[in-house]
Amino acid sequence: LTYVQLTDGIEYIADGDTLMIDDLHTDAIDDAEDMNIVGVRVVMSYDEDESGGEGLFCPGGQNAADTISGMAMHAGFNGTADGQNNGGSGAHEVVVEWFNSSMVGAEVSGLSESEIISQIDSMGAGLGAYSAEIGVSAETGDEPSPTCTDQRSDNGEEVTFSVELIVFDYTIAPVFNEAEL
Repeated sequence: LTYVQLTDGIEYIADGDTLMIDDLHTDAIDDAEDMNIVGVRVVMSYDEDESGGEGLFCPGGQNAADTISGMAMHAGFNGTADGQNNGGSGAHEVVVEWFNSSMVGAEVSGLSESEIISQIDSMGAGLGAYSAEIGVSAETGDEPSPTCTDQRSDNGEEVTFSVELIVFDYTIAPVFNEAEL
């Protein structure tokens, strides 16, 4: 499998907001019509920007895990996945595929060549418009001391993202069992 980038970026996404990534199309990719596009993935990474716990009477405190949600969409295919930064950094991806990925690198028996092709070749299903969404649900951690007047805050997260086409180039070759010869 190889990956062809449709777009990437770094965006600050406020708590409760969703970044819409649309206007993506395979027309922007050279020779896309010659590719066997079998899926799309959205790769996301993020840190924690929670603040608070500063000052003489407020040492420490715990950051709370924030949830970053991703969605990838193409034609009738879509998928979602959530990840958390667990009070530090985190990363996850959303993968949507429209082929039989169990055949990648596998020795397949009992199927004709045309039956194999029907399961691994997208037949153009990967061409067209794509979109993605990334949302943030930020949580605020705790202060260790009741004397703290400086409250912790977490207004969102900075998310680094990439939207990529999944391309599968394949070769079908017969396999001979030497014991049968």
